Amino acid sequence: MTAYNNKLGIKAWAEADRPREKLLAQGRRQLTDAELIAILIASGSKHETAVDLSKRILSTCQNDLDKLAKLSVRELSKFRGIGEAKAIAIVAALELGRRRKELISEEPNKIASSKDAYQLLKADLADLQHEEFWMLLLNRSNFVIGKYFVSKGGQAGTVVDPKTIFRIALENSASAIILAHNHPSGSLRPSDSDIGITKKLVNAGVLLEITVFDHLIVTDHKFLSLADEGLM
Repeated sequence: MTAYNNKLGIKAWAEADRPREKLLAQGRRQLTDAELIAILIASGSKHETAVDLSKRILSTCQNDLDKLAKLSVRELSKFRGIGEAKAIAIVAALELGRRRKELISEEPNKIASSKDAYQLLKADLADLQHEEFWMLLLNRSNFVIGKYFVSKGGQAGTVVDPKTIFRIALENSASAIILAHNHPSGSLRPSDSDIGITKKLVNAGVLLEITVFDHLIVTDHKFLSLADEGLM
Protein backbone atom coordinates (compact mmCIF):
# COMPACT_ATOMS: atom_id res chain seq x y z
CA MET A 1 0.00 0.00 0.00
CA THR A 2 1.41 3.38 -0.95
CA ALA A 3 2.01 6.26 1.41
CA TYR A 4 -0.78 8.16 -0.36
CA ASN A 5 -3.25 5.40 0.38
CA ASN A 6 -2.39 5.62 4.06
CA LYS A 7 -3.31 9.31 4.22
CA LEU A 8 -6.49 10.29 6.02
CA GLY A 9 -9.14 12.53 4.57
CA ILE A 10 -9.56 15.84 6.33
CA LYS A 11 -12.86 14.73 7.90
CA ALA A 12 -11.02 11.94 9.71
CA TRP A 13 -8.55 14.32 11.38
CA ALA A 14 -8.83 15.30 15.00
CA GLU A 15 -11.06 18.38 15.10
CA ALA A 16 -8.23 20.50 16.55
CA ASP A 17 -6.14 19.77 13.45
CA ARG A 18 -8.77 20.76 10.86
CA PRO A 19 -8.01 24.22 9.43
CA ARG A 20 -11.55 25.60 9.67
CA GLU A 21 -12.10 24.31 13.18
CA LYS A 22 -8.62 25.43 14.20
CA LEU A 23 -9.33 28.95 12.97
CA LEU A 24 -12.59 29.10 14.93
CA ALA A 25 -11.07 27.67 18.10
CA GLN A 26 -7.63 29.30 18.11
CA GLY A 27 -7.89 32.30 15.80
CA ARG A 28 -6.57 33.01 12.32
CA ARG A 29 -3.04 33.86 13.42
CA GLN A 30 -2.47 30.33 14.70
CA LEU A 31 -2.83 28.81 11.23
CA THR A 32 0.13 28.13 8.98
CA ASP A 33 0.21 29.43 5.40
CA ALA A 34 -0.62 25.93 4.17
CA GLU A 35 -3.63 25.70 6.48
CA LEU A 36 -4.97 29.06 5.29
CA ILE A 37 -4.61 28.02 1.66
CA ALA A 38 -6.30 24.71 2.50
CA ILE A 39 -9.36 26.64 3.65
CA LEU A 40 -9.42 28.46 0.32
CA ILE A 41 -9.29 25.30 -1.77
CA ALA A 42 -11.79 23.58 0.57
CA SER A 43 -10.95 19.97 -0.26
CA GLY A 44 -8.13 17.72 -1.28
CA SER A 45 -8.41 14.38 -3.04
CA LYS A 46 -8.35 10.70 -2.20
CA HIS A 47 -4.58 10.90 -2.49
CA GLU A 48 -3.86 13.87 -0.21
CA THR A 49 -5.55 16.30 2.13
CA ALA A 50 -6.12 19.93 1.30
CA VAL A 51 -3.28 20.86 3.68
CA ASP A 52 -0.87 18.43 2.02
CA LEU A 53 -1.83 19.81 -1.38
CA SER A 54 -1.26 23.34 -0.09
CA LYS A 55 2.16 22.34 1.27
CA ARG A 56 3.07 20.87 -2.12
CA ILE A 57 2.11 24.08 -3.89
CA LEU A 58 4.03 26.22 -1.39
CA SER A 59 7.11 24.01 -1.62
CA THR A 60 7.40 24.75 -5.36
CA CYS A 61 7.46 28.45 -4.42
CA GLN A 62 10.10 27.91 -1.70
CA ASN A 63 7.33 28.65 0.85
CA ASP A 64 7.41 32.26 -0.35
CA LEU A 65 3.98 33.90 -0.58
CA ASP A 66 5.40 36.60 -2.86
CA LYS A 67 6.37 33.89 -5.36
CA LEU A 68 2.98 32.22 -4.97
CA ALA A 69 1.30 35.54 -5.74
CA LYS A 70 3.06 35.61 -9.11
CA LEU A 71 1.38 32.40 -10.29
CA SER A 72 -1.49 32.78 -12.72
CA VAL A 73 -4.74 30.79 -12.69
CA ARG A 74 -3.35 28.71 -15.54
CA GLU A 75 -0.13 27.94 -13.68
CA LEU A 76 -1.93 27.02 -10.45
CA SER A 77 -4.32 24.76 -12.37
CA LYS A 78 -1.37 22.59 -13.42
CA PHE A 79 -1.11 21.21 -9.87
CA ARG A 80 -2.91 17.90 -9.51
CA GLY A 81 -5.96 18.54 -7.36
CA ILE A 82 -6.27 22.23 -8.29
CA GLY A 83 -8.96 23.01 -10.81
CA GLU A 84 -9.77 26.40 -12.25
CA ALA A 85 -12.20 27.30 -9.45
CA LYS A 86 -9.66 26.57 -6.71
CA ALA A 87 -6.94 28.42 -8.61
CA ILE A 88 -9.21 31.45 -8.93
CA ALA A 89 -9.92 31.36 -5.17
CA ILE A 90 -6.18 31.44 -4.39
CA VAL A 91 -5.46 34.26 -6.86
CA ALA A 92 -8.41 36.29 -5.58
CA ALA A 93 -7.36 35.93 -1.94
CA LEU A 94 -3.78 36.99 -2.65
CA GLU A 95 -5.03 39.96 -4.67
CA LEU A 96 -7.20 41.07 -1.74
CA GLY A 97 -4.13 40.92 0.48
CA ARG A 98 -2.18 43.00 -2.01
CA ARG A 99 -4.95 45.61 -2.20
CA ARG A 100 -5.11 45.82 1.57
CA LYS A 101 -1.41 46.64 1.68
CA GLU A 102 -1.82 49.40 -0.88
CA LEU A 103 -4.67 51.22 0.84
CA ILE A 104 -3.77 54.88 1.22
CA SER A 105 -4.22 56.27 4.71
CA GLU A 106 -7.08 58.66 5.32
CA GLU A 107 -4.42 61.19 6.24
CA PRO A 108 -2.94 62.98 3.20
CA ASN A 109 0.45 61.62 2.18
CA LYS A 110 3.22 64.15 1.85
CA ILE A 111 6.19 63.20 -0.30
CA ALA A 112 9.50 64.21 1.24
CA SER A 113 11.74 61.58 -0.36
CA SER A 114 11.87 58.90 -3.05
CA LYS A 115 11.20 56.30 -0.34
CA ASP A 116 7.88 58.00 0.49
CA ALA A 117 6.81 57.66 -3.14
CA TYR A 118 7.99 54.05 -3.29
CA GLN A 119 5.90 53.15 -0.24
CA LEU A 120 2.77 54.36 -2.04
CA LEU A 121 3.55 52.58 -5.31
CA LYS A 122 5.26 49.31 -4.39
CA ALA A 123 2.06 47.30 -3.91
CA ASP A 124 0.83 48.25 -7.39
CA LEU A 125 4.06 47.24 -9.08
CA ALA A 126 4.99 44.07 -7.17
CA ASP A 127 4.25 40.51 -8.31
CA LEU A 128 3.84 41.44 -11.97
CA GLN A 129 5.26 39.46 -14.88
CA HIS A 130 4.85 42.41 -17.24
CA GLU A 131 5.74 46.10 -17.06
CA GLU A 132 3.29 48.74 -15.90
CA PHE A 133 3.68 52.51 -15.70
CA TRP A 134 2.08 54.49 -12.85
CA MET A 135 2.21 58.07 -11.60
CA LEU A 136 1.57 60.08 -8.45
CA LEU A 137 0.02 63.55 -8.66
CA LEU A 138 1.10 66.17 -6.12
CA ASN A 139 -0.15 69.62 -5.14
CA ARG A 140 2.05 72.63 -4.43
CA SER A 141 2.70 71.42 -0.88
CA ASN A 142 3.84 68.01 -2.16
CA PHE A 143 0.77 66.21 -0.82
CA VAL A 144 -0.47 63.33 -2.97
CA ILE A 145 -3.76 64.13 -4.66
CA GLY A 146 -3.96 61.05 -6.86
CA LYS A 147 -2.39 57.81 -8.06
CA TYR A 148 -2.96 56.69 -11.64
CA PHE A 149 -2.25 53.69 -13.84
CA VAL A 150 -0.83 54.91 -17.16
CA SER A 151 0.00 51.90 -19.33
CA LYS A 152 0.72 48.17 -19.47
CA GLY A 153 3.31 46.44 -21.61
CA GLY A 154 5.18 43.16 -21.92
CA GLN A 155 8.14 41.74 -20.02
CA ALA A 156 10.60 44.01 -21.79
CA GLY A 157 8.86 47.36 -21.70
CA THR A 158 5.74 49.47 -21.91
CA VAL A 159 4.84 52.39 -24.16
CA VAL A 160 4.49 55.74 -22.41
CA ASP A 161 2.53 58.53 -24.11
CA PRO A 162 3.52 61.97 -22.74
CA LYS A 163 0.14 63.36 -23.84
CA THR A 164 -1.64 60.88 -21.57
CA ILE A 165 0.56 61.71 -18.59
CA PHE A 166 0.13 65.45 -18.81
CA ARG A 167 -3.57 65.23 -19.67
CA ILE A 168 -4.10 63.39 -16.36
CA ALA A 169 -1.97 65.93 -14.52
CA LEU A 170 -3.78 68.93 -16.04
CA GLU A 171 -7.25 67.47 -15.47
CA ASN A 172 -6.41 67.07 -11.78
CA SER A 173 -4.66 70.44 -11.38
CA ALA A 174 -1.43 68.75 -10.30
CA SER A 175 1.62 70.91 -9.67
CA ALA A 176 4.07 68.03 -9.81
CA ILE A 177 4.20 64.35 -10.71
CA ILE A 178 6.28 61.30 -9.82
CA LEU A 179 6.62 58.54 -12.40
CA ALA A 180 7.19 54.85 -11.73
CA HIS A 181 7.41 51.57 -13.59
CA ASN A 182 8.49 48.06 -12.69
CA HIS A 183 11.16 45.74 -14.05
CA PRO A 184 9.88 42.13 -13.93
CA SER A 185 13.46 40.92 -14.46
CA GLY A 186 14.39 42.15 -10.99
CA SER A 187 17.10 44.44 -12.36
CA LEU A 188 17.10 48.02 -11.09
CA ARG A 189 19.37 49.25 -13.87
CA PRO A 190 17.59 51.93 -15.95
CA SER A 191 17.67 51.41 -19.70
CA ASP A 192 18.62 54.12 -22.16
CA SER A 193 14.92 54.29 -23.01
CA ASP A 194 14.02 54.83 -19.33
CA ILE A 195 16.44 57.73 -19.07
CA GLY A 196 15.43 59.17 -22.44
CA ILE A 197 11.68 59.24 -21.79
CA THR A 198 12.28 60.70 -18.33
CA LYS A 199 14.27 63.62 -19.70
CA LYS A 200 11.66 64.14 -22.41
CA LEU A 201 8.91 64.32 -19.78
CA VAL A 202 10.94 66.65 -17.57
CA ASN A 203 11.37 69.08 -20.47
CA ALA A 204 7.68 68.88 -21.38
CA GLY A 205 6.77 69.53 -17.76
CA VAL A 206 8.81 72.72 -17.72
CA LEU A 207 6.69 74.13 -20.57
CA LEU A 208 3.46 73.19 -18.78
CA GLU A 209 4.72 74.30 -15.35
CA ILE A 210 4.29 70.77 -14.00
CA THR A 211 7.43 69.52 -12.25
CA VAL A 212 8.53 65.93 -12.79
CA PHE A 213 10.10 65.23 -9.40
CA ASP A 214 11.26 61.67 -9.94
CA HIS A 215 11.01 58.44 -11.89
CA LEU A 216 11.20 55.24 -9.86
CA ILE A 217 12.17 51.81 -11.14
CA VAL A 218 10.58 49.19 -8.93
CA THR A 219 11.19 45.46 -8.41
CA ASP A 220 9.42 43.20 -5.94
CA HIS A 221 11.45 44.35 -2.94
CA LYS A 222 13.64 47.29 -4.02
CA PHE A 223 13.58 50.50 -6.01
CA LEU A 224 15.88 52.97 -7.74
CA SER A 225 15.25 56.69 -8.01
CA LEU A 226 16.51 58.36 -11.17
CA ALA A 227 16.46 61.69 -9.34
CA ASP A 228 18.60 60.34 -6.48
CA GLU A 229 21.02 58.89 -9.04
CA GLY A 230 21.30 62.19 -10.92
CA LEU A 231 19.87 60.68 -14.12
CA MET A 232 17.19 63.29 -14.75
